[in-house]
Amino acid sequence: MTKFKDNYQKKIIPALKKELGVKSVMALPRLKKVVINIGLGRSLKDEKFLEVATKDLALIAGQKLKTTAAKQSIANFKTRQGMIVGAMATLRGERMYDFVSRLIDVALPRSRDFRGLNPKSIDKSGNLTIGVKEHIVFPEIKGEEVRNIFGFEITFAVKAKNRDEAIVLYKTLGFPMK
Repeated sequence: MTKFKDNYQKKIIPALKKELGVKSVMALPRLKKVVINIGLGRSLKDEKFLEVATKDLALIAGQKLKTTAAKQSIANFKTRQGMIVGAMATLRGERMYDFVSRLIDVALPRSRDFRGLNPKSIDKSGNLTIGVKEHIVFPEIKGEEVRNIFGFEITFAVKAKNRDEAIVLYKTLGFPMK
């Protein structure tokens, strides 16, 4: 069991129960999954970028990425139907908890000009979406070997009754909110 998951079960669940006034563990809000997503629009001009970006993001996610293809051709974007335009990874279970702990403890504090997550980026269901401007803030990526710095987005899907309950969950988990 990872350190973060152990902390979750021993400290975070009792704190959530107390704060929300819930008796059952099953009624508490919880993380369902984390989705990491990158758009590969730059790969239209630079063929090598597709390979490098998917390799680096797979290191960050800890699993292989699924590529996403364009559903239709758009001349202004110079895309054809079936062309690879993105990649994504869905994390659940141990990998999800491991990723969240690395994000909170290492990546976000290393981000340039980071002052906390904006609560406005949480939707009415409680899902949080954040953008990471530079992928080199993660410890798996060696800064000296990187040629292209790229950004990606992370979506945290939660099971919560409302937005306020989800905000309590994020704060209890240790997400740095403004």
